Amino acid sequence: MPYIHLTTFVAAPVERVFDLSRSIDLHKWSMQRYAEVPVQGTTFGLMNEGETVTWKAKHLFKERFLKVKMTFLKKPYLFIDEQLEGDFKSMKHEHYFKEIQNGTLLIDQFRYETGRGKMGALFAQIYLTKYLERLIEERNRFIKEVAEGPQWKKYIS
Repeated sequence: MPYIHLTTFVAAPVERVFDLSRSIDLHKWSMQRYAEVPVQGTTFGLMNEGETVTWKAKHLFKERFLKVKMTFLKKPYLFIDEQLEGDFKSMKHEHYFKEIQNGTLLIDQFRYETGRGKMGALFAQIYLTKYLERLIEERNRFIKEVAEGPQWKKYIS
């Protein structure tokens, strides 16, 4: 099963980084270039445990839908979202938040399965894992920029 592990330092309080990371509005803005929009479930505000959202986006030259559920939340240190419907055989994204002296460490652990046999495994190894890693890094850069700037309240109020 492919696995992505990323750590991002954010010079902001853990509560702010946690809330921005579960903000539907921030996610939508951070993924504008993929035309990613929420179309069902929780479509604005902050995601909470037990809630679902279905995202519509254009990835890899195709319109795609991904329905995820926030399956666990321990504020402000961890939340987990998992695919209910979509292109993956399975997908689990764990978001950890560690308070440190100068701010917060945002730690992503992302696991997925393509479910396409040997061809899917080869595609994941050659291309898909790096594509997904860049996507998460892009989102984290946006979270960092917003959390460290003056406009963060508009995404979590």
